[in-house]
Amino acid sequence: MKVLVIGGVAAGTKAAAKWKRENRGDQVLVLTKSADISYAGCGLPYYVGGSIENREELIVNTPQKYRGLTGVEVRTLREATHVDPAAKVVTAQNLENGQEETYGYDKLILATGASAVKLPIPGVDLNGVFPMRAPEDAITMRDYLEANGVKKAVVIGGGFIGLELAENLFNRGVSVTVVEAASQILSGVLDPEMAGYVQRHLAQKGIRVLTGTKATALVGNGKVEGVQTGGGLLPCGVVVVSAGIRPNTAFLEGTGIQMEKGAIVVDECLATTVADIYAAGDCALVKNRLTGKAQYSPMGSSANLEGRTLAQNLNGENKTYPGVLGTGVVKLPGLNVGRTGLTESAAKEVGYDVETVVAVTDDKAHYYPGAAFFITKLIADRNTHQLLGVQVLGPGAVDKMVDIAVVGLSMGLKLEDFENLDLAYAPPFSTAIHPFVQAVYVLENKLSGAMQSMTPAQYAAGAAEGYTVIDVNPQPTIRGAKFVDLSKVDGPIEGIGKEEKLLLVCGRGKRAYFLQNRLKFYGYENTLVLEGATTFNQVRVAAPGATVPPEEITRVKGLGFLRDKNTPDCFNGRVITRNGKLTAEELSAVTEAAEKFGNGQVAMTTRLTLEIQHIPFDNIEPLREFLAQRGLETGGTGSKVRPVVSCKGTTCQYGLIDTFALSEEIHERFYHGYHEVKLPHKFKIAVGGCPNNCVKPDLNDLGIIGQKVPLINLDKCRGCKVCQVVNACPIQVPVVQDGKVVIDDNACNHCGRCVGKCPFGALEGSTSGYRVYIGGRWGKKVARGRYLEKVFTDKDEVLNVVEKAILLFREQGLTGERFADTVERIGFENVQEQLLSDGLLQRKEENLKLDVKGGATC
Repeated sequence: MKVLVIGGVAAGTKAAAKWKRENRGDQVLVLTKSADISYAGCGLPYYVGGSIENREELIVNTPQKYRGLTGVEVRTLREATHVDPAAKVVTAQNLENGQEETYGYDKLILATGASAVKLPIPGVDLNGVFPMRAPEDAITMRDYLEANGVKKAVVIGGGFIGLELAENLFNRGVSVTVVEAASQILSGVLDPEMAGYVQRHLAQKGIRVLTGTKATALVGNGKVEGVQTGGGLLPCGVVVVSAGIRPNTAFLEGTGIQMEKGAIVVDECLATTVADIYAAGDCALVKNRLTGKAQYSPMGSSANLEGRTLAQNLNGENKTYPGVLGTGVVKLPGLNVGRTGLTESAAKEVGYDVETVVAVTDDKAHYYPGAAFFITKLIADRNTHQLLGVQVLGPGAVDKMVDIAVVGLSMGLKLEDFENLDLAYAPPFSTAIHPFVQAVYVLENKLSGAMQSMTPAQYAAGAAEGYTVIDVNPQPTIRGAKFVDLSKVDGPIEGIGKEEKLLLVCGRGKRAYFLQNRLKFYGYENTLVLEGATTFNQVRVAAPGATVPPEEITRVKGLGFLRDKNTPDCFNGRVITRNGKLTAEELSAVTEAAEKFGNGQVAMTTRLTLEIQHIPFDNIEPLREFLAQRGLETGGTGSKVRPVVSCKGTTCQYGLIDTFALSEEIHERFYHGYHEVKLPHKFKIAVGGCPNNCVKPDLNDLGIIGQKVPLINLDKCRGCKVCQVVNACPIQVPVVQDGKVVIDDNACNHCGRCVGKCPFGALEGSTSGYRVYIGGRWGKKVARGRYLEKVFTDKDEVLNVVEKAILLFREQGLTGERFADTVERIGFENVQEQLLSDGLLQRKEENLKLDVKGGATC
C-alpha cells in the first residue's frame, strides 16, 4: 500500500512513523515544504529568549535520522499544489529546481499545519517584523535582536505564543508592549476576570499590555521603528506578529473536501469527506470532547495524538479520536497559567446551567520553603455537578492541577468523584488535602448553600454596592472596611445589624467563610464571602479621608507613590521619564492625569521623574491604568535600581558622548531588566556627558562621565611661550617644561577642551571614552565616588561594569547600607578588582537566587 503524508512536523511524522511500525511492508512517504522536519515549534519563543541556546536543539529529527529510526522516506522542499482524488495523485513543486512532480497514493494523510496570519496593514514587510511559526523565524529574530541591540519590542497578539514571546523578550532585557485587539488577553482561553488578573500581573512585572487596541500600521525607514495604533505610536526596534494562524489548505480547493474557515472537517476517525483522504494536526477541524461540536485546536500535543490515533485506526485497531478539551498552559514572568475544558461563557452558550467558584489555596505545605498559591476557577453544571472546566493561575505547577481536571473531564466525573482521591502528598509537592480537592470542596459548599458568595466578576461589575465590607484578616488590612477579629466572635457583633448586607473579605477566602459560618449561627442571613479575596480582587472601599493602613502605604510605595504627610490618604505619584525626556504627547497625558486623579499640580524630582501631587488613595490604581494605556509607568522607589538620570550631553556643546542613548540603554537593561531584583538599598546611576559634572555622576552609587583623552605629538610641539593648549585648559593642568607641553594624566579630567588648540598640530589626536565612578552618594551622608583606574573605550564593557557593580552590591552588600558603605567596608581596591574581572558575571545566575532584604525607606 502507498501511504502519502503531506506535512512533516508533528501530526505528519507521528502518523507516518506509527504506520510504518504497524505495517512495515507498506510504502510510506512524507512530503514537506520545509527543509526541516519534526522541529520544536512550541520551543521557538524559548530560543528567542535564550533558554534554548543552540538552533540545533530546535530540530527534533533530520530527514536522515528520522528515516533511520522509522523507515519512512522523507522528501523535503516539496510543496503540494494540487490533489486529484479521482486519480489519487498529488502534484507538488520541487522548491529546489522548480520542477513539477506527481505522487500516487492509496491513502493520503493531510498534515499541512497552519501559517501565521499576515496582517493587512502597511509596513508588515519591513525588516525587524517577524512571525513565529518555523525555526527560521526564531533564528532570524534572535540574530536580529543581537545584531541591532534591540531594547523595545511590540508583540501583536495576546494569545499563548504572543505572551510566551513577551516573557522571553522581557527576560532578554527588552522592554515589551503587547497589543491585543480583543477586550482581553487569552481570549477564549480564560474568562475575563482571570485574564484581567494575568494582565495586572504582567503590568506589575513590567510588561505593558494594551487590550482593545488594533495595530493600524508599522512604521520605519527600511526597518521597523514603531507600531501605529488608535492610541498613538509605540516606538520599538522589533515587532512580532502573533495574531492568529490560518490552515495551509488553499491547494485543496476544488477537491470536494469539506472545510470551514480553511480547516478540514474530519470525523472521529479523522477521515475527510473524500474517500481515502484523512487529516490531522493544525489543518484539521476536530470536535470538542464535552460538547461534540466542531473545534479548531491547533496544539502540538493534540497533533501528535491525532497522528498516532489515525495510523492505528487505518491499520485495523478500531481507534477513534474523542476530541479536544482545549487544554493549554503558558509560562509568564512569575506566574503560570493553565486551563482545560469550557470557560464559563462557553458552557453557558451550549446550554449548561453553570455554577463557578474562584478559590485560593496553598500550592504546597505552607511552611515549606517556596510555598506559594493556586488561584483556581472551577466551572460545573449546577444540576448534575459535572465538572466542565478549570482555569488555574500560580507561580508553581499549575499543570498538575490542569491534568487532574483533564482526567476528570475525560471521564465525565462529578465534583463528588474528586472528594477522596488518593493524590500524592509530601510537603515539597502538595498539601495534605490536595489543592484541587480543596477547590472542589469550596464549590460543593457553594452548591449546597453552606457558603454564599460573590464572584470576582460580580464584584468587578459593582455587585458590592450597598454592602458593608467586613475585613476578616488577622489584622486590619482593608482601608475603609470594618475590621472584625474572627477569634473573638462568639455572639452578635456590636454595631452590625443582623439584616445588614455584609461582604466578608480576607486574604484568601477561608477566614471569611469561617466568619460567615459563625454569623449564620448567630442569625446573620445577608452575608456573602468574596471569592478570591484580596489575593485575586482589587478590593476598594470608598473612604475619603480615612487613614491608609501601614501595609498599604508600603505596597503603594513600591509602585512609586509616597504618602503626603499633610493628609491621611493622599500620595504623590512618581512618573518615570526617559532620563528626563518625555514626548509632547506623554507630557500631555501626565498633565491630564494630574487633573483627573490629583490636584492638577506636577513637580519634578531631583532624579528627573515627574511627581503628580495629592492623589487620593482610591485614585492610585485608576491613575496607573490611565498612564499605562498611554505608555507611561510609575515607580522609582524601593531597594532596587532607580531610574537613570543623565545630562543633555547628546546636544550640549560640551558633551563628549551620546548621553541620551547610553542612559536609555542603561535604563532599559537595568531599571527595567532588574525591576524584580532586590538590593540591600537603592542604587542610583547617572550619566554625564563631560567632566563639567552637571548631573553629579560622582555623587551617585555609580556614575559615568564622558572622556576625551588628549594625545600629544611632541614632535610638532614648538614650546611656545604663549601655549594655546595651556590657555585652553579650564583647570590649568598643561604646562610647558623643557620646551615641550606636558599634561599630567592624573590631574587631567579629560574634558577635551585643549584638543585642536595648538596651531602647529601638536594636539590634534584624542581617545574618546568613559570614566566610571563608584561609591558616591548624596543625602544624609555625602560621599564623592572614586573613579576606576581604567578609562573605558568600549560601551559594552561599561555596561558590563554597571551590571557587575549591581551584582556585587547584591552579593556583598548588607541590608540598609548604600553602595558607598559597601565599597568602604570591603575596600575600593577589592571592589575595583572584581569590577574589572568576570567572576561576578560568572556567578550571576547563582547571585539572582539569593534572598536579599532591602533597607530603603523611600
